[in-house]
Amino acid sequence: MDNDIKLFEGQQIRSAWDNEKEEWYFSVIDVLGVLTESDNPRKYWSVLKTRLKKEGNQLATICSQLKLKASSLRLFRYSCI
Repeated sequence: MDNDIKLFEGQQIRSAWDNEKEEWYFSVIDVLGVLTESDNPRKYWSVLKTRLKKEGNQLATICSQLKLKASSLRLFRYSCI
């Protein structure tokens, strides 16, 4: 899997390309940060996940945990869509 940074409206979105599936995956936190203009997209995602679980939605079917580079250049697991 190849990691890359994409720009959307001047903001960075971490992404990964899956060669086998030929699909792009994008960091949920980065996408939420751009779309909601939230000061704390991690907290926004945490609250949203909690609400979705209470409603009975299965995030595991649409979100994958992938290792992406953080600003420190270390790899961490992030929810990706």
